[in-house]
Amino acid sequence: MKVFITRRIPDIAFDMLGKEGVEVIFNNEDRVLSSDEIIEGAKGCDALITLLSDTIDKKIIDTFEKVRIISNYAVGYNNIDIEHCRKKNIIVCNTPDVLTHATAYLGFSLLLAVARKIPESDSFVREGLFKGWAPRLLRGHDVYSKTLGVIGAGRIGGEVLRRGIGFNMKLLYNTRSKKEQLEKELGACFASKEEIAKRSDFIVLCTPLNDDTFHMIDKSFILNMKKDAILINIARGQVVDEKVLIEALEDKKIAGAGLDVYENEPQVPERLKRLKNVVLLPHTGSSTFKARDDMAVLCVNSILDILKRGKMPQNRIC
Repeated sequence: MKVFITRRIPDIAFDMLGKEGVEVIFNNEDRVLSSDEIIEGAKGCDALITLLSDTIDKKIIDTFEKVRIISNYAVGYNNIDIEHCRKKNIIVCNTPDVLTHATAYLGFSLLLAVARKIPESDSFVREGLFKGWAPRLLRGHDVYSKTLGVIGAGRIGGEVLRRGIGFNMKLLYNTRSKKEQLEKELGACFASKEEIAKRSDFIVLCTPLNDDTFHMIDKSFILNMKKDAILINIARGQVVDEKVLIEALEDKKIAGAGLDVYENEPQVPERLKRLKNVVLLPHTGSSTFKARDDMAVLCVNSILDILKRGKMPQNRIC
């Protein structure tokens, strides 16, 4: 049996597959493959491990000769044509749960970094500008007892809310349906997106990308935000209308933003890079040693369930 991996992932995946006698073909270059390269690599393979940066569309899927399962090295799977896989009887799996905590506290780290101007302060010291304590130097925004609004209160969003408790924050959330357990455990309150925009001091985006959430954070939403509010995006770049956000940050319509994802990733607009009220990360929400290893294990186990164990993976999407 043969597996194609579109980009090198942690070695534990190769070790697990090797022990099961599965041949592994992989892209050893640190770059995203083209459609033609994915098609070529998948020839004769029984399974694929793909990344969120790989677009697995109808054109690619229709070339598969033997592929029975695509295991996506991510929680999101908007990069894969799920409906066409379903038609072709190809199983698709993702990696939920194992990166929840890593992504949640990365989101909260961004919140704190923007609020207290951590990167700007670091640069200030490194550039030799620090001449001693001063009463108005690099003043930031309080977090304690402020209002935290989370849009997309799934696994990750729920954990972001949980972290707000330690800062005595008032917790608001929005999702498709009310989360009674979250409300009971955390005292969080369901609110409309409009209410979250108007009432929150910090807004964290954790929602999946779909037709309903594309450009959900638009001009109307941002203009409803408080002038001293901060927006954090650890979801998908396309959830935010990036041009509108940049204009709002430049005009100081909102206080700041922390972004781990971008609308046309990996391209990041130069206008964003020039802003001091923004903290920019290179899509590292799940990037801890443990989370990335656990993602690899989950991907491989899904493949082995299908190819070797004769059972359906628990994290099956279709």
